[in-house]
Amino acid sequence: MNIDLTGKVALISGASRGIGRGIAIEMGKAGANIIINCRTHPDEAEEVAEEIRNAGADALVYPADVSDRSAVDAMVNATVEKFGHLDIAVSNAYYSKRQPFLDLELDGARQTLDVTFWGAFHIAQASAQQMAKQGNGGAILFISSVLSKIPMKTSLPYNAAKAGINQMSATIANELTEHRIRSNVITPGYIDTPGERQFATDEQIKAAAKDIPWKRLGTPEDIAKAATFLCSDAADYITGTILNVDGGYCLKLG
Repeated sequence: MNIDLTGKVALISGASRGIGRGIAIEMGKAGANIIINCRTHPDEAEEVAEEIRNAGADALVYPADVSDRSAVDAMVNATVEKFGHLDIAVSNAYYSKRQPFLDLELDGARQTLDVTFWGAFHIAQASAQQMAKQGNGGAILFISSVLSKIPMKTSLPYNAAKAGINQMSATIANELTEHRIRSNVITPGYIDTPGERQFATDEQIKAAAKDIPWKRLGTPEDIAKAATFLCSDAADYITGTILNVDGGYCLKLG
């Protein structure tokens, strides 16, 4: 299926690297103009923008901390100023402090929740307010995690934040049907990203891949293809859903 996002404007948080980068490029190739949000790695964000422009769409790099609501509001306003409207919002930015529960430092736990949960809330609400004002519907997509359902050790704040996102999306979907604004979730499994490589060596990642039913780690492109579909008109009848994109990772738990 060829997905066409021509004429759409998509804001993607945490889009300079990893999954966000993959989604930004895939949606750009499908014709959408893209707002590339980042807090760090601005040079890599500019590389993403250049790739999107080379594909024939336009892109704006906008550095902002998604845990800062005023910064998110300013980003949405800048989006409308440049492109005239906002149709798609993808909440992907996250932070994760991994420590055993008994040793968990509150500052790290708070930052994880501030960025991963509250950042997602800010992106979704600010974008939905703009979409509702426009009156043409829209799509919100949250990048969650299989850890929203799997209580992995040392990852309590992140696990809890992602579980909260799943419920938040469902509630948003329930409330915004009258505005024809859809809200969905993708739960990636073990994806090979720079973020994951903070916590695992190359040898550990190769070993983990053998334990996944599909016998490989996922890629940002795997998530990007699903994200582009869910945010397109082809998925007009899909809202309030959670889509596993995990190579069968959760199957082995059954």
